[in-house]
Amino acid sequence: MKLIYAIVSSDDSSAVSAALTQNGFFATKLASTGGFLKAGNTTFLICTEPENVDRAISIIAEHSKKRKQMVSSSSGYGGMGGYTPFPVEVTVGGATIIVTDVERFEKI
Repeated sequence: MKLIYAIVSSDDSSAVSAALTQNGFFATKLASTGGFLKAGNTTFLICTEPENVDRAISIIAEHSKKRKQMVSSSSGYGGMGGYTPFPVEVTVGGATIIVTDVERFEKI
C-alpha cells in the first residue's frame, strides 16, 4: 500500500475531492495552512495500491491548476522607519504531493 499526501489550494479542494471520489478513491481531507502565503489549503490523505498511485496523481493534477495572484509583500519601502507593503505577483495553486510506503493498513 501507498499513502499519498496531496496538499492543494482550498480553491481547488472541492473539484479534487469530487474527481477522486468519482474515480473510486477514498480520501481524508484535513484543513491546513501554507507557511509562505498563510493561505488556506486542503491536505488529502489517500491510501491506495501502488499500481493506482499514478492515476490518483493525474486526477489531482488535472483539478488543481496553478494561477497568478497579487499579494502584499512581506517587506516594504519607505523612509524614516515607515513601512509600506507593496503588491507582488506570485504563483498559487497546483499541488504538492508526497507518496510514502504504508507498513500496515486496516479499515475497521
